[in-house]
Amino acid sequence: MSSLTWDLTLAGLSVGSAAALTGVGLIVTYRATGVLNFAHGAIAMVCAYVLRQCVVGWGWPLWAGAALTLLVLAPALGVVLERLVFRPLSVLGGDPAQTLVASIGVFVLLVGGAALLWGQGARDDAPELVAADPWGQLAIVLVLAVGVGTVIRWTRFGRELRAVVDDRRLAVLGGIDADRVAAAGWAFGSFTAGLTGVLLAPYVRLDPYGLPLLVMEVVAVAVAARMRSLPVAVLVALAIGVGQSQLTRLHPSGRDAALLQAVGANLFVVALLIASLVLPGVGTRDALPRTATARVPTPPGAWIVAAVLFLLPLGFAGPDLHTSVQVPALGVVLLSLVVVTGRGGQISLGQAAYAGLGALFTALLAAGRFPGLPRLPELVALALAVLLVAPLGLLTGWPAITRRGLALALATFAVGVGVSRFVFAQPYATSGLTLDRPRGFDGDRAYYVLELALLTLALLATHALRRSRTGRALAALRDHEQGASAAGVRVPALKLLAFVAGAALAALGGGMLAMGLRAFDPSAYDPVRSLLWFAAVMVLGADSTLGALAAAALLVGLDAGARGGVAAALIGVLAVLVGRFPGGPYEALRPLTAHLKPPRPTGLTPLGSRVRQHLRTTPGTPAQAPSGTPTRAPAPTPTRAPAPGPARAPAPAPARPPDAMRAPDHTTAPAAPADGAAPPQGPPAPDRDSRTGGAGGNTGPNPAEGRGVLTAHDLHARYDGFTALAGVDLTVPPGRITAIIGPNGAGKSTLFHCLAGTLRPTRGQVRYDDRNITPLSPHTRARLGIARTFQQLAVFPTLTVTENVRLGAEQGHIEDPSATDRALRLLHLDGPLRDTPAAGLPTGTLRRVELARALAGTPSVLLLDEPAAGLDTAEVAALARVLRALAADGTALLVVEHDLDLVADLADVVHVMTAGRIVASGPPADVLDTLGARETAV
Repeated sequence: MSSLTWDLTLAGLSVGSAAALTGVGLIVTYRATGVLNFAHGAIAMVCAYVLRQCVVGWGWPLWAGAALTLLVLAPALGVVLERLVFRPLSVLGGDPAQTLVASIGVFVLLVGGAALLWGQGARDDAPELVAADPWGQLAIVLVLAVGVGTVIRWTRFGRELRAVVDDRRLAVLGGIDADRVAAAGWAFGSFTAGLTGVLLAPYVRLDPYGLPLLVMEVVAVAVAARMRSLPVAVLVALAIGVGQSQLTRLHPSGRDAALLQAVGANLFVVALLIASLVLPGVGTRDALPRTATARVPTPPGAWIVAAVLFLLPLGFAGPDLHTSVQVPALGVVLLSLVVVTGRGGQISLGQAAYAGLGALFTALLAAGRFPGLPRLPELVALALAVLLVAPLGLLTGWPAITRRGLALALATFAVGVGVSRFVFAQPYATSGLTLDRPRGFDGDRAYYVLELALLTLALLATHALRRSRTGRALAALRDHEQGASAAGVRVPALKLLAFVAGAALAALGGGMLAMGLRAFDPSAYDPVRSLLWFAAVMVLGADSTLGALAAAALLVGLDAGARGGVAAALIGVLAVLVGRFPGGPYEALRPLTAHLKPPRPTGLTPLGSRVRQHLRTTPGTPAQAPSGTPTRAPAPTPTRAPAPGPARAPAPAPARPPDAMRAPDHTTAPAAPADGAAPPQGPPAPDRDSRTGGAGGNTGPNPAEGRGVLTAHDLHARYDGFTALAGVDLTVPPGRITAIIGPNGAGKSTLFHCLAGTLRPTRGQVRYDDRNITPLSPHTRARLGIARTFQQLAVFPTLTVTENVRLGAEQGHIEDPSATDRALRLLHLDGPLRDTPAAGLPTGTLRRVELARALAGTPSVLLLDEPAAGLDTAEVAALARVLRALAADGTALLVVEHDLDLVADLADVVHVMTAGRIVASGPPADVLDTLGARETAV
């Protein structure tokens, strides 16, 4: 027994050493560049193939092939990736979400390239670089770990590396060559990846898909080390390796024996699940870039072309039609990514798991092998499988509540790997499983028609979701999560809904794919497929249903019509370029094609000209000269149309400010602003009894009657031992403007966040009327009538101005359909501007959009965080007029502001904060003159 234990320990040390190498490489790369290298496993696979080619294919000595592979190819590959792929991304801003997409693109590219060069079959003749005795591998790991630790701690390069990790921009300003540090990190990380692949290849299946996935499973050791500690990574890897090896001696019996054996044989996968789902995540501040998930404009006539192309296979026969039946099914699977990633902005690297579960459940239900249910017809089995898989979307949706960016990517990838290893790869679940097509649809042509019908239903459902109120909320969540929550969007529930809907669509597509192939094939749903599908949707337009269909046709068509791996290689190239062309290939080519097109003069046909002339000469309208005849310029169209009511004498209209926010004129409807125009005179400031025409939410004779009072009682807050608030009491009464001023670090923002719900105080209460709202989330407070704006603009750029404002009314459950229009009129956003996307609008206009969205929910309390930031003098004056009108309408306003002139002109009560306390309160004139708060705030 002791001999067996010792032998298993040695075997475990060998596996753990390879895992430790992966952890060391991932940590060094991450610490030097901030990139979690998803391509680490693919680099390991390529190096293993190159060494095999040198030694087995070309007959080189082992030492020569190893030197070329490990000392030349692997570091050079890392330097090339850093220089051509990741350095341009860091120059463009270093968005970790874009580096994630690029990293996955490199993975897909290398896997596809290896499949093209060496084929997709497994190799079992990889040369053995180090003897099976684990002491050599363990010595290599320890030497590398100690060497890297020594360099980081005691050398100048190590100090530079730590400085770059702490703050890359500050390190560059200090004279450090951050690019050199990053290149060295990538070179060493690629070297360890190559060494891992070379050491593992003789003992596992060397194929383009298996080895990369095996290496990525051991990323758990780096996550467990919090992507920082090399000793922790090495110890965790060795412990898991030895533990997994020792578990092989156990032979459980009973119903759960197969599952327990699977767990024992895949302990690194279990560790990955625990590290991803339980431990605090890494890179949690990052979501997908909006440019990568924004909807790509659809080329004119594209849907007609797509419909024709999808109908063409009905004329095929034989193998061509047999291949074509995979396209609609895969299109449905990729639509799930449009919902989750494109519209919701959530990273999901586990959709293949849900597609496979849909296929598996459909097969089990149709075969009568699903526990507790009889044998069902295929279509009924498919529908029930979708219903069964949809709730399982919570497996990835629940971690999404608290995770974003790299942490969410790891969590969803871990779920996909876990389902693949513990369900699809186990004979107890899939052995002897076949699947027939529905009765009446046995032939390829008939089944293809059925698939087109199901695809059409999926497209309609996806389109309805994206265009609905929920779709607008998802887009808001994607564009600005905090802003969406402040607008009343229930962010946690919405994330869960996105993943559940995505799981249902993926299950539907997976079941269709299995029925098309007449079998359940576990390899069709392995985790590598998830990475490939994710990359394909990202590069062809994540929020585009047409892009999902194009990706499905591309993936199936290229691999069917050419050598396997072509589609993966092409998608990989496009994903690598996502940093340079974030909108996808069509968006990148659209400006070029627009420049190449010759200008076409526009004009009516002869028939159209005769019709126009007939209409213009109709009795009751003045005749006009035909086209081409010199005419006088028409009289200018008035920009404001008189509303019903007593006639007034006309007066010359002064020029309007381009971004002026003004109180409404109840006798006229405001015109759309012309951004970029010269500053105007503007209307006179309204008196205190001026009102907002209902946009403020109260049109009664006593505006403040029935309004809630927001109060703070003895608020305390601390950050890492620093006291930010030390017993603050505050009242925000209705119908009044309350201002908070003070120097930077006085606690103003902390108090604001406690009132808005984005920060929980360590002690004290926030109350709204008689209700304690301290534990309530921001979206719950928004639905109670407490709205806020942000110092940094929280506008949803992919939505139009009207959609931005309507979101506030919808999430506030405002039944009045005119609430949105009133807010648009109040802030001078009606007219042509209302249908303009928010992206690219001037700062002043965006400030109005954000304020209008807050007002559309008819709040009782409005919290404004530096609302004048980025505005010019005319815009600030116009803002003040609007805020006075809101207060006259009964709204309680709290303004945190550095502009003391605005505070003196606007506020009813001013509170001065210093060192987390309110040190003075009163009317603006008294407070500012007595305490000299002007200099204090500066």
